[in-house]
Amino acid sequence: MGSKNSTFEHPDLNGKVVIITGATAGVGKSLAAYIASYNPKRLILPVRNLAKGEATLEHIKLRNGNNDNVELWEMDLADLTSVKSFAEKFIKEVGELHLLFNNAGLAPLELMKTKNNFEITFQVNYLSQFLLTNLLLDTLKKTTSPEFPCKIIHTSSKEHKSGTIDFDNFNGRQSSMNNYVNTKLMALIFSNELNRRLQGTNITSIAVHPGLIKSKVFHMYNKDRKLKGKLIHGIFMLLAKSPDYGALQILIPTFSKGKQIHLGYNYYENCKEVKPNDKALNEALAKKLWDHSDKLLKSKISYTSCSMKMKYLRKAF
Repeated sequence: MGSKNSTFEHPDLNGKVVIITGATAGVGKSLAAYIASYNPKRLILPVRNLAKGEATLEHIKLRNGNNDNVELWEMDLADLTSVKSFAEKFIKEVGELHLLFNNAGLAPLELMKTKNNFEITFQVNYLSQFLLTNLLLDTLKKTTSPEFPCKIIHTSSKEHKSGTIDFDNFNGRQSSMNNYVNTKLMALIFSNELNRRLQGTNITSIAVHPGLIKSKVFHMYNKDRKLKGKLIHGIFMLLAKSPDYGALQILIPTFSKGKQIHLGYNYYENCKEVKPNDKALNEALAKKLWDHSDKLLKSKISYTSCSMKMKYLRKAF
């Protein structure tokens, strides 16, 4: 896989610290197994459900022979306070971060609210990962080096092309599938804005579409869904590929080396950099989304935005 001018070699992550969200199922579970096999110093998996986290640990042990470098930490993306607590603990107890995989995602077939009163798809797929990334940016900046530039990797979807950002109808008063594609567009806009704000810092943000994958993304929180929903999910799964395939679609752009031409979009489909929807490249829309996200977070938790620091860095470099 990958372009003819690029190569993918299993990276040596010796001495490196990695976080992967959404590692208890699907692509994230396979991604965790691959990354653990690359010998990181610490692979930290934030999990909402510890029993599912233990199953992921067992999966990694069966595949790799051991899971000694993997840690389960509690974090619930549907709870902003939990995300903040995780980040504060990580900064205090670990203090270095080389790779952040914002992989978690769900697409419930019903509209649901979190304890923070946000639509759950919006919060889990976008807002909480926006928060987590911002809280860990200073740690990334302290860790990165020319020898090993740090990366933030967002699991995206080509369905972002159907997404819209309606600031008058921002938080889930639409269909559940509209919410899903909208969050994938938001994550891609966020990824591109991170690159603009982090120029010169040896930190890169990329977004990757892993393909249609056999996963539980469509039936999390849907224990009692109707027959129509079950049929939709069944059709998708007939066409879907394995979680390992999806994980490799993420790993190849993350670690590939070679003479590939960099187009400047930092968005990948089928292991190739491609142009996303024009909305994903709109700088004015990106700034508005960033500022609006900051405002939403500050309405719920004690949160200091990194935007002013980042504007300064942008000028300094």
